[in-house]
Amino acid sequence: PPRVVTSDGEIPAVQFANNQMPAGALAGNPVSTGVVEGIAHVVRDPAQEQLAPGEILIAPFTDPGWTPLFINAGGLVMEVGGAMTHGSVVAREYGIPAIVGVPNVTTELQSGQRIRVDGNRGVIEVL
Repeated sequence: PPRVVTSDGEIPAVQFANNQMPAGALAGNPVSTGVVEGIAHVVRDPAQEQLAPGEILIAPFTDPGWTPLFINAGGLVMEVGGAMTHGSVVAREYGIPAIVGVPNVTTELQSGQRIRVDGNRGVIEVL
């Protein structure tokens, strides 16, 4: 299924000109502004994980059960979601840069990698 569908049925695509996308970077839909650098923490089950302060939460999706992890999160990257999904709304409330709609991000990134999340442009870079 598509990662995001608008109310009129459109499936938005994230596209960058070749010279605008850093080599090896991942792209998604920016949903909460800001830029943060930190350590990635891939989480698949929020009941089994805790984030250290400033770690960047990498998740397939989020729902209200994930909210306790946002307290320490420095940033958020999800495989699925849209501007009004739970993780996006909470990220904006907490002032956390966030990007959604990043295909396979939970397998592309690994816990412990230092990354930069650009919530203004929708770009994730491994540093």
